Amino acid sequence: MIEPNEMNLDELRAALAPLIPANAVFDGWSDTALAMAASELGVPEGRARLCFPGGAPQMIDAWFDAIDIAMAKAYPLERISKLKIRERVRDLVLFRIETVNPHKEALRRALAILAQPQNAMGAAKLAWRSADRMWRIAGDRATDFNHYTKRGILSALYMSTLLVYLDDDSDSLATTRGFLDRRIDDVMSFEKLKASWRNSRSRLPSLSRFLGRLRYPAV
Repeated sequence: MIEPNEMNLDELRAALAPLIPANAVFDGWSDTALAMAASELGVPEGRARLCFPGGAPQMIDAWFDAIDIAMAKAYPLERISKLKIRERVRDLVLFRIETVNPHKEALRRALAILAQPQNAMGAAKLAWRSADRMWRIAGDRATDFNHYTKRGILSALYMSTLLVYLDDDSDSLATTRGFLDRRIDDVMSFEKLKASWRNSRSRLPSLSRFLGRLRYPAV
């Protein structure tokens, strides 16, 4: 294992990322929170700051990236392959929420920062990245239009579930779990309807053939 003071900036950023949220709960996503994380890791504050020249949004980005990495480790192929698709999505979303749960106030502050107009584009990219990584872990290999629709839908589902979670004081996050289950049911129903429509469409008369026959009647 590499000693913190021997890490390059990318390695040090990855090592600091999971430590910042515990301090951001009290000090926000600030240099103070970063300095506390650096002290915990045993590296100079100045070197830690070099890892995050973009300030708070970059610290939040690194935290979310650390969650993605932990999620991938927690759900290797042999584990995820035993689950149905809806179970895969549900478990991956819940894993993320349970991971951030000890630092709920840090998440609240992080989302408030990402909601600022100057960070809107970056926030959208982070939501898309999380959805993309969840789908990849879940085994999705779509490369057509479905690739984009699946990630768009999961991004919206994940973000709406996070908003419910932030106000959830129920035991074992029952309110959040119930909301997530209902939203997944809605998505699965939509997917079934879409598949049914695709199948029935192949049996519909072709408009182009119909117009062609009007123009060039069969003899």
